[in-house]
Amino acid sequence: MSKKPIALLLAALLAVAAAAPGCAWFGGRKAASHLRYAVAAEPETLDPRKSTSIPAGIVQAQLFEGLVALDAANSPVPATAERWEISADGLRYTFYLRPGLKWSNGEPLTAADFEFAWKSALSPELASSYAYQLFYLKNGQDYNAGQAAADAVGVRARGDRVLEITLENPAPFFLSLLAFRTYYPVNRAAAADSRWAADAKTFVGNGPFRIERWVHDNKMELVRNEHYWDAANVPLPRLDLILVESAATRLVMFENRQLDMGDNPPISEIPRLQREGKLRIFPFLGVGYFPFNVAKPPFDNPQVRRAFTLAIDRAGLIATVVRGGQTPALAFVPPGIPAASGDFRAQGGDYYADNDPAEARRLLAAAGYPEGRGLPPVTLLYNTGESNKLVAEAVQEMWKRALGVDVQLSNQELKVFYDNLDKHNFQIAIDSWIGDYVDPMTFLELFATGNGNNSPGYSSPAYDRLIAAARGSGDAGQRAAALHAAEKLLFADAVVCPLFFSTSPVMVRPNVKGQVRTILGVVYLKHAYLE
Repeated sequence: MSKKPIALLLAALLAVAAAAPGCAWFGGRKAASHLRYAVAAEPETLDPRKSTSIPAGIVQAQLFEGLVALDAANSPVPATAERWEISADGLRYTFYLRPGLKWSNGEPLTAADFEFAWKSALSPELASSYAYQLFYLKNGQDYNAGQAAADAVGVRARGDRVLEITLENPAPFFLSLLAFRTYYPVNRAAAADSRWAADAKTFVGNGPFRIERWVHDNKMELVRNEHYWDAANVPLPRLDLILVESAATRLVMFENRQLDMGDNPPISEIPRLQREGKLRIFPFLGVGYFPFNVAKPPFDNPQVRRAFTLAIDRAGLIATVVRGGQTPALAFVPPGIPAASGDFRAQGGDYYADNDPAEARRLLAAAGYPEGRGLPPVTLLYNTGESNKLVAEAVQEMWKRALGVDVQLSNQELKVFYDNLDKHNFQIAIDSWIGDYVDPMTFLELFATGNGNNSPGYSSPAYDRLIAAARGSGDAGQRAAALHAAEKLLFADAVVCPLFFSTSPVMVRPNVKGQVRTILGVVYLKHAYLE
């Protein structure tokens, strides 16, 4: 067959596709002009060295890329790095960056940008809540504590394309951890302006998209980053991220076809949306819980903390309020994490019984507050959102019924809420934690002394020793034993009140294809498109 007619036919097809409104042929499939996705809240910051919230992480996953990314099976795959080598002792990693990498402003991206980002995240001056994620680097914790120089930290650029990493101790999950936001690169020139990550004009990233327009607390308009190394395989020319805290508003927008995807719909609507095929429930390695401020009355008394924990009917809360396929949490580390042999949660079991009001009343009386009499005023803090409000009201009623305690409720906008948790300015709060990598350590290290996300303000030398032992052990069995002992101590001291192990309900239209959602809450839209 002559090639000329085939070439003419292909040219005609391409011309038709180019003329079609709102779509383009891309990699053999038709992609709509843009996808509209509601991510639930304005990110508290887009600086990957400072952010801690899930909404920020979702946005940053479109604007940045680390050495590796996670695939649909939650396994690390090459990203900014094209390959790597790991020493036999598990302490040295050498990454080889792809050639010709660029920032979204067209400037070259080199291994030195990773070195700068990690060392600045560790610096005492930046005071990053997530600095501890870099303590796996040799001398990382010492530098953060002011006990070592930056040059001693185990990350070093060897030329433009080689990054050498030395760990303090072997970490079996380290390769996956490198996909986490704190390990993203940062543009040194952009970061010289402390406001660089708060405005579309000054923001610089290296991911598949860049910010074209940012209306704070409303919308971020992203466009394909023409300087991204794999831009040819990014189907969407545009991605709108809608920043709406109200679940009811997200639902209305979705029903009115103003959204293609939306996180966390009103929990009262989850059953209907499932029946109508408008909702998918994704696995989520997380736990919803109440942190107690262990330094503020009345929760400076562990008996009071245990009483409030045992007075909650988790199964009833899930069945009548939360309704997203969650399971009651009677420990802190969720199921689904492999340990030395088998599942960590299955090995550890439960640490208390669900809904034991008689024992709760006994503990409260033993603490000196029979039937709640004489108990100091208690306020439960939560961030704005229908689901949090409903959970708060339901648990408020449980505590009243089981303990005779009148608990006040206080809701705050997300940024204010997290600021108060960081400053320990609360008594008890509704919070959640999603794993940063698939290992029990990502949950249990939160409560080590000085951890930036240790909102209870818990400090126990015995607990710290167990976490340090797990970090320093290269033996899987010994490491798992130390982590189990740490979790047991966490509940012996009644530091937190777990509620349920999480799921991720997402409103999504059937024509949304190509998204990758990991169990860690990371959403990659690099390959997303609309049929």
